[in-house]
Amino acid sequence: MAIISKKKIPYKISSRLRTYLNKYDREIALPIAYDSLLRYDNSIPLYDRNGNDTLWETVLYPQDDMADIYFALKKIYSIMKADGDVGVMDHLFIDRVDLCVYGNTQPFRVRIVNRINDNFDYFYIKNADASRIYGLELEHLLSPNKISYVVYKDTLIEEHIVGIPAEQFIKNHLNDPNLNETRLAKEFVKFNERCFVRLLGDMHSSNFVIDITPDFEEVDYRLRAIDFDQQSYEGRRAIYLPQYFKQNNPIIKIGLKSLTPETVRQYQREERSLIANRVKVEKIRVDDLLSAMTHDRISKPGNVARLGEELAEFYEETEFIHCKNMGELVEMSLEMLIKKPELYKDY
Repeated sequence: MAIISKKKIPYKISSRLRTYLNKYDREIALPIAYDSLLRYDNSIPLYDRNGNDTLWETVLYPQDDMADIYFALKKIYSIMKADGDVGVMDHLFIDRVDLCVYGNTQPFRVRIVNRINDNFDYFYIKNADASRIYGLELEHLLSPNKISYVVYKDTLIEEHIVGIPAEQFIKNHLNDPNLNETRLAKEFVKFNERCFVRLLGDMHSSNFVIDITPDFEEVDYRLRAIDFDQQSYEGRRAIYLPQYFKQNNPIIKIGLKSLTPETVRQYQREERSLIANRVKVEKIRVDDLLSAMTHDRISKPGNVARLGEELAEFYEETEFIHCKNMGELVEMSLEMLIKKPELYKDY
């Protein structure tokens, strides 16, 4: 089983990564920074509709600060959704601001509501961590999902990723008579492959969501990561394979029942082929990102050495051992998509 015993160290944004963010319009001046949201003077626990503690706290601001902070938050939302058009803000209001005190980046979650129809949306404000930014960008480039986020100095703004949290899906939906077990298992195999290829770790059921889309005959599922703090940090290969987290066992059991080894290999190959095509399509941007990542330090040397050894053994490729940082390991992992596309071993 994959277990992470120590909290990850956050890393500052390097000058090379900052250059990349500016080049691709990810760095935008914002009207408020993360530190400004720390000026709350009170907080209350947030409970879900069933009365369970969500482990988030709703923060309350002094009256003389609240108007300015809420206006700035609406401005950020307009930047994220309408290219800064303030005209969309007239009918919006900030319903609440929540703080997750146990998260690595201690994120704030902003709930914004349309007063015309009561529709609502969320976005997140966090301390910028280089690991997380690399994770977001790799997700944007190499997965079927596009990610909206912006950075301003040491503040990171992320959109809300829609889907049912996997832990809730496992608890409430696995016994649904309409559940298509084969399709769900297929998507887990593909998700497992995406995480391993780009070295995104810690994908237990609390860190990804399941997006359900009705099809004309059936339903389709897509598994989406929502936590990117463990991008290329840990030194054990198992951490980058969601199949090794015990929290995901109910989905894995469905896969063992629904899929044969032949179909698993087919789905692995399909996903690797799709990732390889995305790398080719976005070659310049991927190269720019990897250029920054291979000159950056986002993990401990011991973790790099251990992961290099384990990947060298898995791929039967000694070049992994000579990689000096996590960026080079990610780069080499992506090269394996073309160099050894036929390699499918039991993880």
